[in-house]
Amino acid sequence: MRKAPPYRKSGFFNNKVMNPLLTALRLAPSLTIRGRASGRKYTMPVLPLDYEGRRYLVAPRGNTHWARNLRAVGEGDLRLRGRTIHFKATEIPAAQRGPIVAAYVEQHGKKYGGFVAKEFELMPDPADHPVFLLIETR
Repeated sequence: MRKAPPYRKSGFFNNKVMNPLLTALRLAPSLTIRGRASGRKYTMPVLPLDYEGRRYLVAPRGNTHWARNLRAVGEGDLRLRGRTIHFKATEIPAAQRGPIVAAYVEQHGKKYGGFVAKEFELMPDPADHPVFLLIETR
């Protein structure tokens, strides 16, 4: 039987205070995605990575709910710099994530008081962090 990929659940403060605040005040880019079972729309802050001419989303906490939803639904909306971009997503195979994850940590590691770097220290294997290539559709 295959072991489930690791996932570090965020705490009450992040889920109920910080993430809704960052999203409502548009202080961070945000991802809106349909739930894989409910179909309900969920919005959360994300840190997209532009790397080698392509845009990616990386899940610092591992196999998060947004990563599972994106994997199942395959599309979403990214609000970035006052613009909403609809995209299709393709998951990058685990063996190919290393350079993308390294670039992500380099670019975003110090944000939010070092939160991003800390997550990758706790789960250092790039294979544990889902990575999605985003292709703008409109």
